Amino acid sequence: MKIVFMGTPDFSVPVLEALHQRHEILAVYCQPPRPAGRGKADRPSPVQARAEALGLPVRHPVSLRSEGAAKEFAALGADVAVVVAYGLILPQQILDTPRLGCLNIHASLLPRWRGAAPIHRAIMAGDQETGVCIMQMEAGLDTGPVLLREALAIGVEETTADLHDRLSTLGARLILQALDRLPDLTAEPQPQDGVTYAAKIDKAEARIDWTRPATEIDRQIRGLSPFPGAWTEVNGERVKLLRSRLGDGGGPPGQVLHGFTIACGTGAVDITEAQREGKRPMPAAEVLRGLILPQRL
Repeated sequence: MKIVFMGTPDFSVPVLEALHQRHEILAVYCQPPRPAGRGKADRPSPVQARAEALGLPVRHPVSLRSEGAAKEFAALGADVAVVVAYGLILPQQILDTPRLGCLNIHASLLPRWRGAAPIHRAIMAGDQETGVCIMQMEAGLDTGPVLLREALAIGVEETTADLHDRLSTLGARLILQALDRLPDLTAEPQPQDGVTYAAKIDKAEARIDWTRPATEIDRQIRGLSPFPGAWTEVNGERVKLLRSRLGDGGGPPGQVLHGFTIACGTGAVDITEAQREGKRPMPAAEVLRGLILPQRL
């Protein structure tokens, strides 16, 4: 098939690579380069960098709502557009242009967790499973009918980074299946029951409140890892907590029970990986070689 690919972050790269091996990619659309790093120089997105390495033409319009953008898109003559974590709203004129429409790869079991941060929210909510849906796009936010879906279990110590990689691989596999079977697939409308929205992660959610139950704090740590990283203050220093599991024991909230096991409102959390300011992420045992925890956080 002749495909226009639309995606921006790391999550989209395995999908781009899978499509490039099997189909003709006419153009790659992604977000424009953004300032990054200490020098704040413009840095291309992961999709742009990979597309250029593959020799694919890249476009990064600020908007798709202009008549010029719509004409450029239509001139490509695509059979289908594949969209995964692109970052721009597609107006109806764009949605209607490809012969077979626009397909979206969404990292949740729709209608649960429509929106911007489905992987984070699934872990933070304590969901036992999530998955990928291949959806026929329409004007609403992740409201389109679903062509294919596949579930996978969320591990009890899994972080957003871990789950992100597994779902990206699953999405690449499912979109190839969907394209191979597209004429025979039936698009199933999403049910009205069970709709939830995965709001964009706010950095204000990252500070740990040790008075909350251990189950919630464990999910917060794993769900916000690696970014923005749940954090607590230790001797005036902000320390990110990146991996955890439920621990044994209990005590006053914030009390250090032993090692890097911290009492919560109920129960305790065992921190297994953390990151000090200006340092790399390290196993908890390594962090504690240079960081003396107070009796209570």
